[in-house]
Order: sequence, then C-alpha cells, then structure tokens
Amino acid sequence: MVSTVVHAGFAVLLAAGLLDDRFDRRAIAVLLLVLVAPEVDSFLGPFMSGAHRTVGHTLVIPGVAALLLYYDTRVRETSLARDRLSARWVAVAWAALFAHVFAHVALDWVHLDGVNYLWPLRDRFLRLEGEILFSTADGFVQTFVDLRVDSETGARTVDAGTTGTTETVHINNPVQPRDPDEAIEEPVERIFPVANAGWRLYLVVTGLFALAARRLQDRTPPEGES
Repeated sequence: MVSTVVHAGFAVLLAAGLLDDRFDRRAIAVLLLVLVAPEVDSFLGPFMSGAHRTVGHTLVIPGVAALLLYYDTRVRETSLARDRLSARWVAVAWAALFAHVFAHVALDWVHLDGVNYLWPLRDRFLRLEGEILFSTADGFVQTFVDLRVDSETGARTVDAGTTGTTETVHINNPVQPRDPDEAIEEPVERIFPVANAGWRLYLVVTGLFALAARRLQDRTPPEGES
C-alpha cells in the first residue's frame, strides 16, 4: 500500500508549488495534519466493513469543504475565514485540500482496490488502472474505461475500474492486517510500509529535496527588483 511517508513526500512537492512565500513550518504542519487524517478510517475497520479507503478517502468530504470555502471567500461580501484566519491561511486551506485529494486519495486510487470515492452517496470502490497508447496496428487504445455494447439489446455499460463495495472489499492495513472473515494464524504480522516500490521512494526523496531547497533558496530580490 502507499505509505503515509509517500503521501507526505508528494504533498510537500504540491505545497512548494502552491504556497510560494507562505511555505513555512506552520503551513507544512497544517498540511501534513490534513494529509494524515484520512488514515483514521483504518481504526473504524473493526466496527464497519470496508471502512478503510472509504470513510476518510471519499471525495465527498473535500468536495463539500471546497464548496464552503469557495462560497465564504468568493461569494459572500464578508469572508468569515479571512476575518478569522487571514488571507494567508485561506491559501494554506486551499493547498491542504489539494494535497488531501491529489497527494492522498488520488495515490490510493491507483493501488490495490482503489478508493470508495463517492461514499456515502454511492458505495463503490474504483481503481485507476489501464493504459493509453497509439499503436501502428490498432490505432488509439485506452483501457482505463471499459465501454461495452450488448450486441442483442444495444445497451451500453461503462466500467471505470469497479472493484467492489464495502461488503466485499477489505484492504489490509496495520490495524487490520488480514480480512476479518479469514482465519488468522497467530502471531499476526503488522507491516508499516515506508516505500515498497521505486517510484514511491522517488517521491519521498524528491519531497525532502524540495523542502530542503526551499529552505536554502535565496529569497533576497535581485538588485533593482522589489
């Protein structure tokens, strides 16, 4: 599974590009706190079937948060967020939402059984898996979305990587390292992954490099600029 360390490495990269001069220790701390929050759903596994990658990994929560933040800062005449937190922290809030979606949920979307992205509006796990290519023999080919037409009825079906529901999908995690319906032999091995693939280690190292580079970067404006 994609570890929290990998999520954090990617999130730091996003923050370095989104926050500009607001990129500091406090902003990173808030961003990482929001980033780690989805993993709390691992602890709900003993009480709810398929809780991991469902409760904290749905796009409904950040979607509602983004709509409320947009309404407050762009539509209302007086912004409660700007009055209470200042424009700086509004920018940090937007960056935290982007990091939550793209550095956490989206990374889990491409691994194992994916995420239950519209829960509780819809109970369906989706995984992003496939390829897009151009072949001299077959032309343009994409396999991320499976489009089928029934030859008898003409009905069309679209499959964007459905893997199951909360009743059928269990994703192993340190809290529940095995499917609770399976017989478990003691002692149970609990694995806390850091980087179990080359590209994941690359994201971690690149995120640390970006963090160090921003700290060491000379921010003194060139002569003649202000």
